[in-house]
Amino acid sequence: MQGGSRVRRWLILALLWGVALLFLIPFLWMLSSSLKPNYQIFEVPPRWIPNPPRWENYVEALTILPFPLYIRNTAIITLLTIAGHLLSCTVIAYAFARLRAPGRDFLFVVMLATMMLPYPVTMVPLYVLFNRLGWINTFLPLVVPAYLGIPFYIFLMRQFFLTIPRDFEDAARIDGANTLQIIGRIMLPMAMPALATVTIFTFQATWNDFLAPLIYLQRPELYTVTLGLQFFRSTYTTNWAYLMAASLVTTLPVIVVFFAAQRYFIEGITLTGVKG
Repeated sequence: MQGGSRVRRWLILALLWGVALLFLIPFLWMLSSSLKPNYQIFEVPPRWIPNPPRWENYVEALTILPFPLYIRNTAIITLLTIAGHLLSCTVIAYAFARLRAPGRDFLFVVMLATMMLPYPVTMVPLYVLFNRLGWINTFLPLVVPAYLGIPFYIFLMRQFFLTIPRDFEDAARIDGANTLQIIGRIMLPMAMPALATVTIFTFQATWNDFLAPLIYLQRPELYTVTLGLQFFRSTYTTNWAYLMAASLVTTLPVIVVFFAAQRYFIEGITLTGVKG
C-alpha cells in the first residue's frame, strides 16, 4: 500500500514537472532567441543553444532606445497604482465587510455588476473626460483611477476580511480605537496575504499594460516599456533579437515580485472566497 502511494506521488510530480516545462518553453525560446543573430532565429531545425551566444544584443537593445527612461516611467506608474489600489480597495472592502448601512448589499451587487463592462465600452468616454481635464500626455489617467477602487480587488479584500473574527475589532473598540485605527492596526497586519495578492495582480497588470499608455501617452519621453518594445517592430521588418532581449529584461521584475511574495499570494488565493 505504501509502495503504491509512493508511485502515485512520483507520477504526480512527473506530471507537474512536465506541465511546468511546457509552460517554460516560450520563456526558454525567448531566452535562446535573445542571444542569437536574427538569421539564426528562424533556422530549421531550430537551434536552442546559440553558438556563439551574442550577449551584445542586450547592450544594444537597451541603449539604442532610452529604455532606462521607459523603465523609470513604468516603475512610477506601477508604484503609484499599487499604492492607490491598496489604499482605496482596503477601505472600501472593509466598509462592505464590516460597516452596517442601508443599501450596503445592493451597492455591493451594483459594484460587482460593473465588472461585466468590458474596457472598450468605457474607453472613449474616459478619454473624453480625461481630455477635458487636460490630463492627456500625463500619468494622471493611468494612476488616478486606482485611487477610486477596482471592483475585483474590492471583492477579493472583502472576502478576506469576512474570514477575520469580529472579536479582534470588538476588543479594539472597547480599548477606544476608531474605525481607521482598527483598519490600520488590526485588519491590515492580518490581511497581508490578501494585500500581497492585490500587489502582485496590480504589478503584473500595470507593468504589462499596453493599451492605456498607448491611448493617453503621446510624447516619447513619457513612454512605458510596453510602448518602447514596439519600436523594434515596423511595417516591413522586426528586429527579433533586440525585441527578445528587451522583452526578457522587462519581464524579470514581474518574475522577481511574484517569487518574493509567492507564499502570501498562494495563501491569499486560498483564503479569499471561502465565506460570503
